[in-house]
Amino acid sequence: MDFYYSPRGSGCRTVIMVAKALGLELNKKLVSTLDGDQLKPEFVKLNPQHTIPTLVDNGFSVWESRAIAVYLVEKYGKDDSLFPKDPQKQAEVNQRLYFDMGTLYDSFAKYYYPLFRTGKPGTAEDFKKIETSFEYLNTFLEGQDYVAANQFTVADIAIVSTVSTFEIFDFDLSKYPNVARWYANAKKVTPGWDENWSGLLELKAVFEAPILSMDLYNMAGSPSTRAIIMTAKAVGVELNSINVNTFVGEQLKPEFVKINPQHTIPTLVDHGFVIWESRAIVVYLVEQYGKDDSLYPKDPQKQALINRLLYFDMGTLYEAIAKYFFPLLRTGKPGSQENLEKLNAAFDLLNTFLEGHDYLTGNQLSVADIVILATVSTIEMVDFELNKFPNVDRWYKNAQKVTPGWDENIKRIQNAKKFLAENLIEKL
Repeated sequence: MDFYYSPRGSGCRTVIMVAKALGLELNKKLVSTLDGDQLKPEFVKLNPQHTIPTLVDNGFSVWESRAIAVYLVEKYGKDDSLFPKDPQKQAEVNQRLYFDMGTLYDSFAKYYYPLFRTGKPGTAEDFKKIETSFEYLNTFLEGQDYVAANQFTVADIAIVSTVSTFEIFDFDLSKYPNVARWYANAKKVTPGWDENWSGLLELKAVFEAPILSMDLYNMAGSPSTRAIIMTAKAVGVELNSINVNTFVGEQLKPEFVKINPQHTIPTLVDHGFVIWESRAIVVYLVEQYGKDDSLYPKDPQKQALINRLLYFDMGTLYEAIAKYFFPLLRTGKPGSQENLEKLNAAFDLLNTFLEGHDYLTGNQLSVADIVILATVSTIEMVDFELNKFPNVDRWYKNAQKVTPGWDENIKRIQNAKKFLAENLIEKL
């Protein structure tokens, strides 16, 4: 018997425990739904609905865990205790199986599944449905040791699989005394409980792992990308970095233009929300995920000072660096003398802003410091005498020490410098 499954799935764990109760060995075949194994042609041929668990018994294919559980008992059970033949008892067992699927497990899915996609659970209304489901189950178990037919059945196995899934999410069962009593006993008497719990621990590990659902489309060495990476580090969020090679036009591919019609990088996709322009992204990350407003204060005057510097970075400093240094990427030579003069003028202004200040907007690090640090650190790729601007030089040395993510910033610069040397300048 081939059993296509994932140890983390509630339905899969139900079948494993039923098989254990019947003394059956399953030839377990792991299916990674995250990798799309369920969509492979060979699996779809077995199960056109491409769901797990799926059982193949000597060529007979069946899916839906509760249907599999009943099939195994009826075909391989030494008696009918797990699925009674008496019509009334059987009807009660079936009712509990449908209750498990359509009410109890459904309430779990609607409230807890969003955690895996967004990092946040469902709504208060969704949680209320969980409570209502447990109230029903508590009523079913009034004066009963088992959920149906006054005996241990596949209904107990299916529901213990579901209830144990709630347990790893720290759902409080004590409010439902009949359920708590039944569950304590069910853990002792259900064959295969240890394997059920092992699968749950895997599920818990997935739940507790960082959620990399924020995609950052970027080019590794760009100052804009580096500004976002340092900001993300400062607010404690993880980014799934997706490289976009603009040298070969990847930003013009239809799938990327669909995300960002302006086809620029960096572009951030945060749980379906799309935003581009690096300075807009860093402000968004701080406002959405910052533990406080220190990096981008809510005070209108402080915020205005930061915004002014962000625009200065984009329209003056970054533009000057781009016009003087970026021609190196195309020609191996910097920009014109006029471009160099504009670059020096931009640094003169920055030097003035920093007169008597350790940070750009007062006495603490802000997104203005992070963004401009990313821009200024681009000089590490070329020869530029920063010591001509003493306030900037002093600020720059300190910013390296206090800005989260500086190590990755400088590493990306070094890699970009190496790429430039190996692939562009030396070929000219």
